[in-house]
Amino acid sequence: MPELCRFYGISIRLNFLDHNPPHFHVFYGEYEAVVEIKSIRVVQGRLPPRARRLVEEWASLHQDDLMAAWIRAQRSEPPGRIAPLE
Repeated sequence: MPELCRFYGISIRLNFLDHNPPHFHVFYGEYEAVVEIKSIRVVQGRLPPRARRLVEEWASLHQDDLMAAWIRAQRSEPPGRIAPLE
């Protein structure tokens, strides 16, 4: 599962040829979550509140980049990297 971004100990990843709706995977310590790109909401798993807020902020800034990465991953192409939250 390629890593798109890492910030504040949070790893954002995408699976190649993953199922719809477009989403990304978040790993933070022992926590894991799946976040839908369009709504930027956790649809599976859970994150601590602070990590969830950081992921939501980052995703809202990079929603177009996330969709482009999703499309590339669906084509089995490298999804690329996305800038971290600063």
